[in-house]
Amino acid sequence: MRAHDPSSPGPAARGRARALGLAVGGLPTGPHNALTDVPGVRVGHTTLIRPPEVHSGVTAIVPDGVGPGSPLPAGVFAGNGYGKLIGATQIAELGALETPVLLTSTLSAFRVADALVGWMLERPGTADVRSVNPVVGECNDGLLSDIRSRPVREEHVRAALDEASGGLLAEGCVGGGTGLTALGFKSGIGTSSRRLPLAGREITLGVLVQANFGGTLRVRGRTVTPADVGLPLAGPAPETGSCMVVAATDAPLDARQLTRLARRGVYALARVGAAYGHGSGDYGLAFGTRPLGTPAGPAVVRDDDLDPLFAAALDAVEEAVLNALLTATTTTGPRGHTRHPLPAAPLLALLRDAAAEECERSERPGA
Repeated sequence: MRAHDPSSPGPAARGRARALGLAVGGLPTGPHNALTDVPGVRVGHTTLIRPPEVHSGVTAIVPDGVGPGSPLPAGVFAGNGYGKLIGATQIAELGALETPVLLTSTLSAFRVADALVGWMLERPGTADVRSVNPVVGECNDGLLSDIRSRPVREEHVRAALDEASGGLLAEGCVGGGTGLTALGFKSGIGTSSRRLPLAGREITLGVLVQANFGGTLRVRGRTVTPADVGLPLAGPAPETGSCMVVAATDAPLDARQLTRLARRGVYALARVGAAYGHGSGDYGLAFGTRPLGTPAGPAVVRDDDLDPLFAAALDAVEEAVLNALLTATTTTGPRGHTRHPLPAAPLLALLRDAAAEECERSERPGA
C-alpha cells in the first residue's frame, strides 16, 4: 500500500478539462482551479493501492480553525439519500460544520468517523468538549476494490488530516476517489473553482467531487459512451455508486443560503448525464469560511444577489466531474472488472467531428 503525497500533481499531469480547451462557462478560476483556491481551505489524500484487491483511500477537506467551539456555517442537500453521509442531520438542524469533511469508501465510513472524532478531541481548546459531530461522506468502490476488507484505518485518516495542504490538488485515482467509476469510465476526485463579483466584492467558490454515479456522459451537449472514444464495452456497474459534492466559499452566506448552494451542486450533475439512480447517494454539502457568530465582517449577501454564485457552482461542478474522468488511470479490480478513464485525444476528435457536422447542417439550404 502507498500513501499519495498531497503536494504532488500526480494523475493531474494527464491533462485537465480546461487545458484541453473544455473550460465550462466564462468566469475565471482561482490560481489552481481547485477547492483550495478558497482562502483557509486545505485538502489531503491518503491513497491505498494493493492491486488488484485494494483501490481505496480517504480525502480530507480541512477548513482552518474549524472545531466544536468555532463552527462554520454550512448546508446539506440529499438529492437521493441512498448513502451514509455521517453528520448530515446535525448540519441540517443547526446549519453548522464543526469538523473537517472526510470522503472515503462506503464500508470504511464508520471507522473514518471514529478516527476523525479522536483527532478532533486532540485539538487545542477541546479539553472540555463532550460532543462532536464528525462529517464523513462515502462512495461505494466495491466494483474495483475489496470493499469488505475495510482497508482505511485510523493512521490513514490522520495522515490525510495532518498532511492537508493548500495549492495544487491531486485529482483522479487519489484518496476517496481511488476505486471509483462514473458514467461508464474510471473516475475519482475532481475539483474546480470560480472567482466572481458578488454584492460589491470579489469572492471565490471552490468545489470538489467524489464521482461514482451512473448515467451517460454528456460533454458540450454530446453524449459520449466508452465505445464512442474507442474503449472496450464494460459490463453494467451495479447501482451502488454515489456522488459527494463539497463546495466552499468565502462569500458571506448564512446556513440557509449555503443549503441552496449545496442543492446546485447536485443539480449540476445532470449537466454531465447523471441518472440519479435508485442506488446512488447524491449529496451536496456547502460551507462558508466565515465563522458563525462573527460580530464584525460583511453583511450576509441578499438572496436576490445569489444568481451569479449559483451559476458559478453549476459550471464548477460540471468541470470538476470532467477533471475526475480525465485525470483518472485505468484500474482493474479483484474480480477482473476494468474501467478506463476518459481519453483526451479521442474525446476532442469526437467533439470536433460533431461540431463540423453541425456546421455543415446549418449551411445546407433550408436549414
